[in-house]
Amino acid sequence: MPFSKNELKIFSGNSNRALAEKVAKHVGIELGDCDVGRFADGEINVRINETVRGHDVFIIQSTSPPVNENLMELLILIDAFKRASANTVAVVIPYYGYARQDRKARGRDPISAKLVANLLTVAGATRILTVDLHAEQIQGFFDIPVDNLWSFPVFVKALRNCEDLKDEDIVIVSPDVGGVRRARRMAEKLSTSLAILDKRRPKDNVAEVVNVIGDVKGKVAILFDDIIDTAGSLVQGAEALKRIGAKRIIACATHGIFSDGALERIENSPIEKVYITDTIYHKDLPDKIRVLSIAPLLGEAIMRIRKNLSISILFR
Repeated sequence: MPFSKNELKIFSGNSNRALAEKVAKHVGIELGDCDVGRFADGEINVRINETVRGHDVFIIQSTSPPVNENLMELLILIDAFKRASANTVAVVIPYYGYARQDRKARGRDPISAKLVANLLTVAGATRILTVDLHAEQIQGFFDIPVDNLWSFPVFVKALRNCEDLKDEDIVIVSPDVGGVRRARRMAEKLSTSLAILDKRRPKDNVAEVVNVIGDVKGKVAILFDDIIDTAGSLVQGAEALKRIGAKRIIACATHGIFSDGALERIENSPIEKVYITDTIYHKDLPDKIRVLSIAPLLGEAIMRIRKNLSISILFR
């Protein structure tokens, strides 16, 4: 019988299978049957156990730590589905690694975000779907469509439902000048004011808060960032806000990497609670960390891409 319908199929690498299962459930289909293992020498072995010929395939894989392992898995997965004659191969990268190297900050620096974009495109990806790119201009590094979803609706919903903030005076705090646009969206949704931390970086993964721009005294300060890596700048920002009179400090960040003693720093900080999403998989986290699922947002975006509907309407 001739094939007449290109079905939607969702597959996952090893970086965040739990999120992929939630996305597939939201879409209303089973996660595709695909094994991503290792040969004896450590090389990646991909085996697709069902037909994908003529189908629209979505691969869900964060390029989170171990970054190089997960990135290589993703590239081989794309190549496998392309060679298996999938109609389209859309890549869902909830956390896009190497995004912080998006320009030449010093002489002889690489632009790794562009290199990764080239690798994904050459491997055969036909579309990229990601969440809160560290630098939005990375979308221009691709010659294929890129949908950069914003996570702020997830945090707004959680803050409204989980925090007793109805009668509180709230201020959304951007951790740096580069994150102002991201923080402003959240401030507009919560109908509140905005403050900015003015900081400098003497070296990589080190930040010093120089000044706080805006009124935070006596208010509930909600720090909103895209990434928590070592948590050094987050904790320093929280301490600066506490010094100038913030009543409570809550942090929200899309991607919780938590490397190099980050969780211990957060535990010993004046931050009351940290909300993150599940773009990066963590098995166990302290009680101070609350994980919100990004799966409904990704699932809705996938269905809209599939039906050629607007995605921007999700953020109005």
